[in-house]
Amino acid sequence: MDTQKKIHVGMLFGGNSSEHDVSKRSAHNIYDAMDKNKYQIDLFLITKNGIILSDAATRRVFAGEPEDKVVAEELPKLDMSDPLAPIKNLAAAKDIDIFYPVVHGNLGEDGTLQGLFKLLKKPYVGSGVLASAASFDKDITKQILTHHHIQNTKYVVVTPENREQMTYAYLKEHVGAHLFIKPANQGSSVGIHKAENEQDYLDGLADAFKYDYKILVEESIDHPREVECSILGNEDAVASKLGAIDVPKSDTFYDYNNKFVDASGVTFELPVDLPADLTKRIQDMSLGAFKALGLKGMARVDFLVSEDGEPYLGEINTLPGFTNISLYPKLMEVSGIGYTDLIDRLIQLGFDEFKRQSEIHYDFVALDAE
Repeated sequence: MDTQKKIHVGMLFGGNSSEHDVSKRSAHNIYDAMDKNKYQIDLFLITKNGIILSDAATRRVFAGEPEDKVVAEELPKLDMSDPLAPIKNLAAAKDIDIFYPVVHGNLGEDGTLQGLFKLLKKPYVGSGVLASAASFDKDITKQILTHHHIQNTKYVVVTPENREQMTYAYLKEHVGAHLFIKPANQGSSVGIHKAENEQDYLDGLADAFKYDYKILVEESIDHPREVECSILGNEDAVASKLGAIDVPKSDTFYDYNNKFVDASGVTFELPVDLPADLTKRIQDMSLGAFKALGLKGMARVDFLVSEDGEPYLGEINTLPGFTNISLYPKLMEVSGIGYTDLIDRLIQLGFDEFKRQSEIHYDFVALDAE
């Protein structure tokens, strides 16, 4: 690539998930930090019903116009009888060099956009289709972690089909008396509840089923520390220093409210001072999970550390937040990689992985004509 030519980046954000507004915050921060002398950036907001807006319309939202108003004006311009209407506005961006998905949750982290980029034969930032989909599904993630002997919490899966059999009494016996209820395919602590009794369980399960048809019910670790590790790289990925989250005692866990609405009571230890052997163990577990899941580019790995110093891998985020209080960029910063440099590296890693994949050969064997 001509080093004098600006790299043309197509940034997508928003989406039809509960993390829509979080994604918009992340995109603003990334866009503001990008070197405009190095990058030409087209912006594409994905609406709450999954339609990609044009760069011009997206910039109106970026400038502060109410999103719903802009969407109401833009959607009539699309011919919704066209099966490609939801992505039609991407055609207006010519010569995109690389796509940068900043879509948390559905579409962005579940492999959907990655499949689109692959069809378009374009590089993109982050993990591929399979790795994204597997990591987005907490059940599949835990199966892979367990296969690779990476310690995680005990759990069962509740579905509409087995819901009646998965009573609180059964779970209390087989998982534990104190439970966490989580939709398998969600993020930002949406739909997550802690259950200390049968009514908590029934109420939490009913809410979780609003967000997914597959629900994890996990054992609760008593008084854990929440510890995070950021990963950067492809085959040669490196782990950041570790950070810890301390939430107000009135809160049972680091939920959506104290992540994004009111973080005033949350404190971060960046980096956190843990015993050297525990720090190394968490970093090794993070890198092991990154490799086992086939991840690329970046990930934030969340742990629960018990009172006796046992780390349990909670979940992995393949497109972690970049809001003002998001831990992925903060942990990289305390590890010596600043915000703008981090974005540069992530984009280069996307190019590197695309080149690596392009070197795979596909042989087409012609069948003899009948």
